[in-house]
Amino acid sequence: MDAQSRGRADNVDPADQWILNPATGEYELRLGPSAPQSPVPGPRHSGHHAYDAVPGRTRAPGREVPPPRRRGAPAAPPGRRGDRPAQRGPRARKALLWAGGTMAFVVLATGTAGYVYLKHLEGNVHTTDVGDAGSGDFSKDEAFDILVLGTDKRTGSGNEGYGDKDSVGHADTTILLHVSKDRTNATALSIPRDLIVDIPDCPTKLEDGTEKVIPGLQGARFNRSLGEGGRDPGCTMRTVEEATGISVDHFMMADFNAVKTLTTAVDGVKVCLEHAVDDKQSKLKLPAGESTVAGEDALAFVRTRHSFGNEGDLDRIKVQQHFLASLMRKMSSSDTLTSPTRLVKLAEAATDALTVDTGIGKVSTLKDVALELKKVPTKNISFTTVPVKDNPAETVKATVVLDEAKAPQLFAAIANDVSLTEVEQQEKKEKKTAVAARLKGPKAEASEVRVRVFNGGAPSGSAQDMLNRLQLEEGVSKSENAGNAPKTLKKTTLEYAPDQADQARRLADILGLSGSGMKPGESATNAQGLPTMTLTLGEDFTDAGAQLDGSAAGAPDVEKSTADKVECAS
Repeated sequence: MDAQSRGRADNVDPADQWILNPATGEYELRLGPSAPQSPVPGPRHSGHHAYDAVPGRTRAPGREVPPPRRRGAPAAPPGRRGDRPAQRGPRARKALLWAGGTMAFVVLATGTAGYVYLKHLEGNVHTTDVGDAGSGDFSKDEAFDILVLGTDKRTGSGNEGYGDKDSVGHADTTILLHVSKDRTNATALSIPRDLIVDIPDCPTKLEDGTEKVIPGLQGARFNRSLGEGGRDPGCTMRTVEEATGISVDHFMMADFNAVKTLTTAVDGVKVCLEHAVDDKQSKLKLPAGESTVAGEDALAFVRTRHSFGNEGDLDRIKVQQHFLASLMRKMSSSDTLTSPTRLVKLAEAATDALTVDTGIGKVSTLKDVALELKKVPTKNISFTTVPVKDNPAETVKATVVLDEAKAPQLFAAIANDVSLTEVEQQEKKEKKTAVAARLKGPKAEASEVRVRVFNGGAPSGSAQDMLNRLQLEEGVSKSENAGNAPKTLKKTTLEYAPDQADQARRLADILGLSGSGMKPGESATNAQGLPTMTLTLGEDFTDAGAQLDGSAAGAPDVEKSTADKVECAS
């Protein structure tokens, strides 16, 4: 795309081309009369619409376009349009912002005040088709999980000193962002690059449109799930799903430039240090206490391993989480939200740094995602890291493995849409609802419970695993494996007839199933023709030994922080 079509011709700052329209209270982009908008180039993305070919202006859909203001002509006096004062409330701050990289995704979502349709931003966004690795279209009515990827590929000017010299772009920084269905909370789960996982076989679409299956790896570092052997972000999404049991809907990816351009666009981000840092390798030099970093300093801050803690990747993750929280607070500040210059620079930098899956590749869809994320209060955005321990197979400790005592509970909480900050409130809320009444009343003996178990979206073998638990550990001898369910379910459900309510309450008590997972209805029959309940294990099911409702188990015992708190790196 040429400079003129992106509003940057003749060394003109794009921010200078934003004019407040008193009729709408919105900032609008006005270009010179000689610069009609040209179509968005097709090769960089798919499924995008061309610009409206209106000379000198970008037009929001459904809005009449006023004539362009002549450069050099005096602007209308502020507050004057038929003697009606111009509105400078929330609508006057609307500009399309979206997170373009590893750090920006979480941040701009919380800091976005609104949007203006700018079709030229779609030309900045790269897309990758990950096939069925993602969920496809974005839904505004469901919880969603987006994998945020930062690669160690040395693309971009000035990045020669970072990452591995010959890296094809491994998963250097990875955060799984879960946003709750009711938008009251979100969890940002960091995944260590040195975590040992199984990388599954990965169907990958090549540039010529053909598909190649890249063989998986057993017991490999997590960061090898991207880049190596041609693995695309879809391979990393599949790896995360297999390791955690959490379905990943979409991905966003960027390289080192994202941190530099985005922090510069907002005039720097505040960081806090418990002690002074003078790192010869990253060239980071900061005093103890608060400092403001941008550009190269910001990238050095989130990349350095040798200045904090035990100089390992886990300590670097904590520093990155502190940085993200600070950037969120900066994006939510009035200084950012009321500055057209910052908003435009941020929008340009963010979208230019961004690669996403085709399901969210349009600016209109990214806008929808941003507005949903904007609803989450920063105090309820939790940062945590996958619970790990040193790899027992190594003498010299270099990698980590899952902490099986803590990780399954955390994964189950996220899969079941349970907040790490609002667990008690969520439990109290459910107790007040009508569905909670389904758990109240007499319970049958386990030996009297008759149930058939279906797999309705859980991992392969889950129905048999559950059957083994029920029969061998819980005394539910009248249970059977019914195979695959007729349809896939998001949530695990127990269907029962009214006269089976006492059996349903017993089974719910055994499995930790909430009232919302109990569905009164009609009785089914088992293989012997006897009336039976139906337990269908949904996509939220992770393990036969785990509680089916994450909130029933309470908040996982993991180290966490929230985006509203100022914390100093140590």
